[in-house]
Amino acid sequence: MIALTDLPSNTLRLLLSGDSILQRRLQSRTDPVLSPLFDRVRAADVAFTNLEVLANDYRGDPALESGGSHFGAPAWVLDELSEAGFGLFAAATNHALDYGVAGLVHTIEALEARGLSFAGIGRNLEDARRPVYHTHPNGTVAMISVASSFAKGQEASAQRPDLPGRPGLNPLHFETMHEVTESQLASLREIAGQLGLESERQAKIKMGFAFAPSDPAVFPVNGMNFRALPAGANAPRVRTTASGKDIDAIVRWIREARGLADVVLVSLHAHEQDGDKEIPAEFIPVFARRMIDAGADLVVGHGPHLLRGMEVYQGKPIFYSLGNFLGQNELVPKMPSDAYERFRADPDLTPGQVYQKRTNNDQGGFPADQRFWEAVLPELTYEDGRLTGIELIPITLGWKEARHKRGRPRLAGAEEGRAILDRFAALSKPFGTVVEIGETTGRVSLPL
Repeated sequence: MIALTDLPSNTLRLLLSGDSILQRRLQSRTDPVLSPLFDRVRAADVAFTNLEVLANDYRGDPALESGGSHFGAPAWVLDELSEAGFGLFAAATNHALDYGVAGLVHTIEALEARGLSFAGIGRNLEDARRPVYHTHPNGTVAMISVASSFAKGQEASAQRPDLPGRPGLNPLHFETMHEVTESQLASLREIAGQLGLESERQAKIKMGFAFAPSDPAVFPVNGMNFRALPAGANAPRVRTTASGKDIDAIVRWIREARGLADVVLVSLHAHEQDGDKEIPAEFIPVFARRMIDAGADLVVGHGPHLLRGMEVYQGKPIFYSLGNFLGQNELVPKMPSDAYERFRADPDLTPGQVYQKRTNNDQGGFPADQRFWEAVLPELTYEDGRLTGIELIPITLGWKEARHKRGRPRLAGAEEGRAILDRFAALSKPFGTVVEIGETTGRVSLPL
């Protein structure tokens, strides 16, 4: 008889990627430039990506408030990503309602029809909050997908006994507080009084259309909250705090998933920054650590379209942004009239011409900054549910290539890969993370 201790441990390899904005056929098996990378993706037991497009076949009603661009896409992009090796799709993003509720429902139906593992969007708030369970013979991964970057009304709402909930995304609201000097606060009060803003606010409170701040030290001005700097602080600053109500609702499902899966992953789509785009806003590390404390095994961030650092907290990884994985936003073939007005583009221009105008012929925006075209793919190894290794695979998306070719990921060459890993190591250093860089990949030092 074989003793249980003689049985091999269950090893699960989980590969992570950032934002996937796919518009064209990927050819992940036949393109010799791309296939070596996608062979790595397919070799993983479970591969995760953030679905940054709506697989809605451009159906629905283009919303006035989009995530920046209207990221509709053919539903077959899901087949391309599945063929490429991905099985776990985070869907809570600021583009989830680019085509309104109808466009979101078309996407949900396309995902469901293919039996894909997705989370973060739903026909009501409870559905959007729920984890999805993706099972492999070597283990089960539970994923909860959350977004902090979204327009008002894009979040799902709860059902009532007499009314259905609103389809939408799984929200993480946060509060922004502007701390200013006493003299600056006095000036704001004076300006609000002279312009009639304060009397208008008080009238709304009296009519029941608004509420006074719970903290009397807070002074709202036209939708923005201000208060005096605390004692000892002398420079104005912006503070952000995640909603305790949303955190509790997310934690509820983490605790559920903890007992039903080997690995619990929380995906966070967050554009918010602390001054510099590479630095996450104040509320993001606090939220991520709270997720780990509640029982999550890792937090995977994305949204700003470039790399941010990573932290190993309580022995568990927090990736603050994995950057772009597929960046074909310049190939969106259809744009609503609102987008033309937003970009101040002549309505006779074609979509590709609008994007060229928007970036001033590649002199601005994403095409002008190499950071948006570099990323890392972490591959995590779990043995019997315990994290034993993190390998970092540097990738490039073909910066400076022709517009129809760039945005497709491939393994970075030795020199470029070293530069990407060096930058990721530097971004991670403030979090106390040590990245060991080898010839072609990096490794994250884990506590014993």
